[in-house]
Amino acid sequence: MPKHAPTPFRRRKSTRAALAAGVVAALGAGVLFTQANASSGDTRPRTARNATTPATAEPTPPAEAGPTTAPKPSAPAKAKPTTAPKPTTTRRAGTTPKATTAPKATAPPGPTTAKVTPPTANAPFDYQIGSPYSPPKNVQVVSRDRTAKPAAGLYTICYVNAFQTQPDALDWWEKNHRDLLLRDGSGTPVQDEDWGEVLLDTSTAGKRERLAKIVGGWIDGCAKSGFQAVEPDNLDSYERSGDRLTKQHNAAFARLLAQRAHAAGLAIGQKNTTELLPERRTIGFDFAVAEECGQYEECEAYAAAYANRVYVIEYTDTGYSRACSGWGGRLSVVQRDLDVSAPGGSYRYRAC
Repeated sequence: MPKHAPTPFRRRKSTRAALAAGVVAALGAGVLFTQANASSGDTRPRTARNATTPATAEPTPPAEAGPTTAPKPSAPAKAKPTTAPKPTTTRRAGTTPKATTAPKATAPPGPTTAKVTPPTANAPFDYQIGSPYSPPKNVQVVSRDRTAKPAAGLYTICYVNAFQTQPDALDWWEKNHRDLLLRDGSGTPVQDEDWGEVLLDTSTAGKRERLAKIVGGWIDGCAKSGFQAVEPDNLDSYERSGDRLTKQHNAAFARLLAQRAHAAGLAIGQKNTTELLPERRTIGFDFAVAEECGQYEECEAYAAAYANRVYVIEYTDTGYSRACSGWGGRLSVVQRDLDVSAPGGSYRYRAC
């Protein structure tokens, strides 16, 4: 979600050095993906935040519930959320046996998956993860922070920070789940230095299951609020882990989140991270939210992988022009200001 930090928001600078320069072609259940590596460090921004939103504090929830953020733009507030129940299971009813006949065996229980509807390809789009506001005319798809209300009458995607902590939530994690924080050899939490967030430890199946209970509760909250989809952010946290996490670790955690989203009736979007496009089907992603795929020439990879169900946010004139000229007729492309702010001040929005 937007980083509710005490300092002004700033856009992410990824530590990844590899830039996607290949073409992804959908071939049956797989994807052929090639990539060129850059020799210098990549300082590309990955996630925009709202610099105008005041800082909010994380509440102190009960164990396993996980921290939530106070609604923007109110002053810091605390609330104890509840964790939604685990997905229910269904059984096939057995037939009533005759007096001399044993009953038929029942099928083993399995998770209930509600109907999931992904957003429409090339639908007019707005990205409002900083502050919610009345969408521009004709917009059909909106992304908002999970603490905000869905846009009335529109398909609304719920933004969740799933792979890292909020800066002001660290105390809660240390107190309740300190072993779920990724640590270096000296026991110091490993941080995303650009945001002051500690990485969550997805390195073992047991930790992923426990994390999925916490983040899954937030996903259930999105569904209860009326969102139609979820975009879990920081899928690429393994790139900032000092090789303590791998993309396989995060893919496995993302798979648990996809199962939880689908069980709640939500579609789930891949947020950035072209390296995980080949795993999109095994994870269960339904669409993509791609920041600056025009700027960094990644739009073709996302478009091929997701049959044009790609929602593109550009922050520079160059990236916007490139995305529109190459993909404006197929993908949902917008340009937003760096702070993804509400109208007024530095607000900027245009779509092609």
